[in-house]
Amino acid sequence: MYAIVDIAGQQFKVEKDIKLYVHRLASKEGDSLTFDQVLLVDDNGKVKVGAPTVSGASVKAKVLSHLQGDKVIVFKKKRRKGYQKSNGHRQQLSQILIEGINA
Repeated sequence: MYAIVDIAGQQFKVEKDIKLYVHRLASKEGDSLTFDQVLLVDDNGKVKVGAPTVSGASVKAKVLSHLQGDKVIVFKKKRRKGYQKSNGHRQQLSQILIEGINA
């Protein structure tokens, strides 16, 4: 059984006992969450597609930790103009564990 769910503006394919990295959530570590924006549910070949969401479906998850992603270096340059600019960025992430899918 799997589901397509909208978490923090991104769509993820989730199954039970899967760990995901999502954009930073406003919950504390160890909190349980319920995501109601389920777009599709597949239960062993029986597919329910929402318009836009599947009514009555939800996904339970638990926040494991908050962390930062890998550093991304942004480098801009214009040749022959003497312009160079370097910038770095580390995305704030949350790791969640999918505990179950209610269809």
